[in-house]
This record gives sequence, C-alpha cells and structure tokens, in this order.
Amino acid sequence: MKPQTRFIPAMHFRWLTPYFDVLTNWTLPDRELKERLIEQAGIQPQHSVLDLCCGTATLALIIKQRHEEAEVIGLDIDPEILQFARRKVQDAGVTIALHEATATRLPYPDCTFDRVLCSFAMHHLTHADKRRAAAEVFRVLRPGGEWHVLDFGKPHTVYCLSVSYVLRWTEELMENIQGLLPRIFQDAGFIDVEEPSRRATLAGTVSTYRARKPS
Repeated sequence: MKPQTRFIPAMHFRWLTPYFDVLTNWTLPDRELKERLIEQAGIQPQHSVLDLCCGTATLALIIKQRHEEAEVIGLDIDPEILQFARRKVQDAGVTIALHEATATRLPYPDCTFDRVLCSFAMHHLTHADKRRAAAEVFRVLRPGGEWHVLDFGKPHTVYCLSVSYVLRWTEELMENIQGLLPRIFQDAGFIDVEEPSRRATLAGTVSTYRARKPS
C-alpha cells in the first residue's frame, strides 16, 4: 500500500494553520458537533481510542475530559499542527499520546483500538486515500470496534448545495457531497454503516457516520 505523502493543510492554506481553532469555531458549532460525535461513539472506561487526523487535538481533549479512564491517542500527518496540539495537551494537564503519521499507513498493530474517531479530515483525502484510510481503520480496530466520522455530507438544503459547489474546488469534497462516504466504508469491510445525524452550517451540510467492524 503506497503511503500518503501529500496532504491539504488545515484550513487548506499553510498560513492559516495558527488560526485553525478560531476559524473553525467561527464557521461551525465545532465543540457541539464534536461532543455529539463522542456521545454517538459510546466510549467506555476500558476503551482505547484513536483520534485520526487529530489536528490541534480539540476532539482528543474533549474525549479525555469526558472519559478520563480511556486511553486516547491522536495522530496527524502535519508536524506543524501537531506542535499546536502538543501545547494544548500540555496546558490541559492530561495524558494524550500524539503521533505523526499518515492515515493511509497507520503505525499500529492489527486490532489495537476499540474506537476510531475522525473529525473533518476525510474531505482532505483524495478518493484513493479515502479508501486506503478506511482500510487502515478497519485493520487497527478490534472485532466489534467502531469508526465514527464527523465531516461534510450530501447537501440537504439549497444553501448547503450552493456552498458545496464553491468548496469542492478547494478540497477533496466530491465523495462527501455525492453521499459516497458510506459506500467507501462498506467497501473496506465495515457493516451497520449509517448516517445518524445531519446538520446545516455556514460551511454546508455536516453529517456524522457510524461504521462497525464485524465481531
């Protein structure tokens, strides 16, 4: 499997990386969406959880704050954004391991995690890399483990449709706006794939997805 070598930085442009958290909170109800994703994941105290493409570790931090006994690991390909993540984790005074690696070649053994969560990262991956990342998540999940994804979905309002036509020229959004993410998950071997929630935001339709590795 060829590893991912190129990537779209957070907020698309490298010079916007320091402002990632501010801009995300301005365009999206970011914390509310992430908290909903965590509730959907049903994390238990004994679980090992991977925040895939963790960015500045906002999601990982909320997971750890709400589930102190769970093991939480964050992974991202971007060394610059991981610097911000490490400072946030240190300031919060919690234990979260942060690893630099690609979503298309995860540095973990088979069947390592009970849950993998991924927030606003799939639309940064090409079609081929979306499929590779799905296969890798399937590999590192334990039997019965679940993948929970928060990302842009198929537009369900006229406004969201118009926004998607603009954003698709700057991100790898085509599969998202065509509603193809569930099919990609199924092709990787996941079962019980569903879209539990969908919401209109300033940046377009945002959906959550759930997929389970067979027991």
